[in-house]
Amino acid sequence: MKIFRTKSELRQQVSEWKQQGRSIGFVPTMGALHAGHLSLIDQMNSKADHTIASIFVNPTQFAAHEDLDNYPRTEASDCKKLAEHETDLVYIPSAREIYPDGFSLRVSLDGPAQGLESEARPHFFDGVTTVVAKLLLQVRPDFAIFGEKDYQQLLVIQQLVRDLDIDTQIISGPIIRETDGLAMSSRNAYLTSEQRAIAGKLNIILSELAQSQQPPAIAVAEAKQALLNAGFTGVDYAVIRDADTLGDISDETQNRRALIVARLGDIRLLDNMPA
Repeated sequence: MKIFRTKSELRQQVSEWKQQGRSIGFVPTMGALHAGHLSLIDQMNSKADHTIASIFVNPTQFAAHEDLDNYPRTEASDCKKLAEHETDLVYIPSAREIYPDGFSLRVSLDGPAQGLESEARPHFFDGVTTVVAKLLLQVRPDFAIFGEKDYQQLLVIQQLVRDLDIDTQIISGPIIRETDGLAMSSRNAYLTSEQRAIAGKLNIILSELAQSQQPPAIAVAEAKQALLNAGFTGVDYAVIRDADTLGDISDETQNRRALIVARLGDIRLLDNMPA
């Protein structure tokens, strides 16, 4: 497994593979890898001739009060896991490699980027779309994969690629769950044992919301109260939306998605499923 830290090294290798007619798959991550990330690697290995993973904790998607400095950085163990899953190349750029002196661009989307996560974190999607655009242009993959756990982010990136005519097919990876149904996330490591016991109830309440036969407004209100009754300290949102646009649903909406973000102290837990 190769490890590169500059885009010049990366581009040289990618060019060689492309000249050989090889397809390139890309799995962008912020490190602190768990089984959910590694499932994306495995999925991409079955799709592309060569799989590239990136590890980059993107500063532009963190607000000043958020946990950038405390975000887990486990490069050595991450690389070991990636090697065990037959990753061909790991790209680990510095912040300056991605955002050199004088960098002034910001990629900002409307559509699926509006509402939900952007209400709690108004800076977030500008940071995500900017770094993903940069990485896709540096890697030039045929395929890139993003997990459905961050469902709104997945739709935003699909929109980004369409709008900028980036020649990469975006693939979605299914949510990987713990034995009690909690969606795997790097932030789960922050949970205390008491919080972890409460967190396992999120998937149950989400499933009840997704399957509810009540009118959506009543189902949503019941889900929010159930989360608070279960011990969650706050609910950023619990909604049922159009799965294709994240717009409001109507009687004609074909595909629906239930999405919840609940808090345990300072920790935000995200989950979603078809409704």
